[in-house]
Amino acid sequence: MNFNILKHELVPYYRILSRSEVKKLLSAYNIKKGDLPKMLVTDPVSRAIGAREGDIVKIIRKSPTAGESVAYRLVVGSDMGSIGDLSSEER
Repeated sequence: MNFNILKHELVPYYRILSRSEVKKLLSAYNIKKGDLPKMLVTDPVSRAIGAREGDIVKIIRKSPTAGESVAYRLVVGSDMGSIGDLSSEER
């Protein structure tokens, strides 16, 4: 029996950003990829949405006070050392 974790009521909406969306995000906040919070490529949601190392994921959570809360995560390798493999431009 398989279970789709993305359909669970407590799991927020996740999606992988396109290259143009990544550029806009990084420019808007004047940050590098490495400045973002991380999520592992082995995370169950990473696997479910097909995220690969280096992808940026947008997370939209329902919030009782704000309506919606948006967060972003950089997908990194399972050893977490892979962040050191990012080029200086991406960091």
